[in-house]
Amino acid sequence: MNQLNIGVNSSILREYDIRGIVGDTFLLRDGYNIGRAFGSMLLECGGKSVSVGYDGRLSSPEIENQIVKGLSSTGLKVFRIGLGPSPMLYFSMYSLKVDAGVMITGSHNPPEYNGIKMNMFGKAFFGDDIKELGIRCRTQNFIEGHGEVSSRVICNQYVSRLLSDYKGERSLRVAWDPGNGASCDILAKMVKGLPGDHFLINEIIDGTFPAHHPDPTIEKNLEQLKEVVEANNCELGIAFDGDGDRIGVIDSHGRILWGDQLLVILAREVLLEEPGATIIADIKASMVFQEEIERLGGTPFLWKSGHSHIKTKMIELVSPLAGEMSAHIFFKHRYYGYDDALYTAIRLLSILASGEKTLSKIYDELPKFVNTPEIRIDCPDDQKFVIVDKVHKRLRENGSFELNDIDGVRVSTEDGWWLLRASNTQPALVARCESRTAEGLSRLKGNLISLLSEFGVMLKSV
Repeated sequence: MNQLNIGVNSSILREYDIRGIVGDTFLLRDGYNIGRAFGSMLLECGGKSVSVGYDGRLSSPEIENQIVKGLSSTGLKVFRIGLGPSPMLYFSMYSLKVDAGVMITGSHNPPEYNGIKMNMFGKAFFGDDIKELGIRCRTQNFIEGHGEVSSRVICNQYVSRLLSDYKGERSLRVAWDPGNGASCDILAKMVKGLPGDHFLINEIIDGTFPAHHPDPTIEKNLEQLKEVVEANNCELGIAFDGDGDRIGVIDSHGRILWGDQLLVILAREVLLEEPGATIIADIKASMVFQEEIERLGGTPFLWKSGHSHIKTKMIELVSPLAGEMSAHIFFKHRYYGYDDALYTAIRLLSILASGEKTLSKIYDELPKFVNTPEIRIDCPDDQKFVIVDKVHKRLRENGSFELNDIDGVRVSTEDGWWLLRASNTQPALVARCESRTAEGLSRLKGNLISLLSEFGVMLKSV
C-alpha cells in the first residue's frame, strides 16, 4: 500500500480535501495525525483556535474524536459543534470567531467513504497546503502542547442566520429532499420559520443513505423529489447532497435547473445592487451563463472547477456570487462567501416569493442550447493529466479556434464549444459539449471523439 507514513495513505490526500474508503485507504486513527499536522500548521501561522464538525456517516463520530485529540495535542483551543452540514461548520468560524475549521465529511460519496475538509483564516485549505500536511504526517513534524476542548451548540443560531435573509409575500409550495444527509435536522428547523407549505422526504439522518445516493446533480437521485412535487402541486423541489454544500433544484414540471442556470437566476438580484460585478462560474458552464450575465450588466468570468479554486478566485476578484455546474453556489453578497446549499435555497425562494413569475416560467424564458451532460471517462490517475496535456499540445499545433486552457482545454468554434479536463477527485476525464443546434452539437461531439481516439481513448458516442 502506497503510504506517506504508517497511518496515512497518500491516495487520500486529494486536491481539495482528504477522502478515502474507511478501513481501507482511510483508517480511523488517521484523524489523530491529521489533526496534529493541521494544528501545527495553524499554530505556526499564528492561529490559536479551531472549530470541528462532522456529518451523518457512521464513521464520522470516531474520526471526529481522533481529529479533536490531534488538534488539542498541539495546544489549540478546540470547539466541537457536533453533527451538521458543512456550511454550519463554515458558519461556526464566523460566529465563534475561530481561526480555522475542520469538517469530517464524505460529501456526496457512497457510505463507505469519508473525508476531511479544512479551512484556515477564512481561506480554503487545499493543493499545496494538503501536500504540506502530508509531509508533516510522514516526518512527524508536530507541535506539542496542551489545548482546551469544549462543545458549542450553534444550530439555532445558524438557522436564524439563514432565515434572516428571507423575504417575499407570495406563498410557495416546496418539496424538499435532504437525502438522509447531514442537513436534515437543520432543514426541519428552517422550514418551520418559512411561510408556505413544505413537504419533506428522506429527512432523517442516516449514514447508509437508504433512499438514494446523496448526490442531487445525478438525475436519477431526484426521482422521488419529482414525485412529491407532482403529488403535492409544488412550485419547485429542492435537494441537498450528503453534507449540505450542493443543491439540486427542479421546477413544477420536474425539469432540472443546473448550476449555471441557477447562477443566472440568483445573479439578477445581486447585479441590481452591485451593477457590473464579476460573477464567477467554473469552466464547465454553459453559454447561457456568459450571455445572460452580460445581458444583466455583470461581468462573467470562467475559472477552474473545484470549490477551493472558486473560493480563492472570489476573494481575488471581490466577486459577490459564484457557482459551479456541480451546484456549489457561493454567496458573498449579504453572506460569507462559502458554498451553502441551505442559504442558496433561501435566496432562491426569496426571489420567487418576491416576484410574480413561477420557477417554471423563469426556466422557460432562459436561452436554450443543446448540450451533453457532464461525461466521465474512466482513466487512470497517472494517465488523465498526460492525455489532457497531449490533447492540448495537439490543439496548439492547429490553432483555427479559440482555446481556453485554465483548466484542461475548452475549445470554442462556430458550432459552440467542447471541454476536456482531468478530474481532480476521480480517476477520470471529464468532457462536455454545447451548441445552438443539434447539427452543431453532432459536429462538436465528432471532433472530440476523433481527437481522443488519437491518444487511445475510445468513445463510441458522447
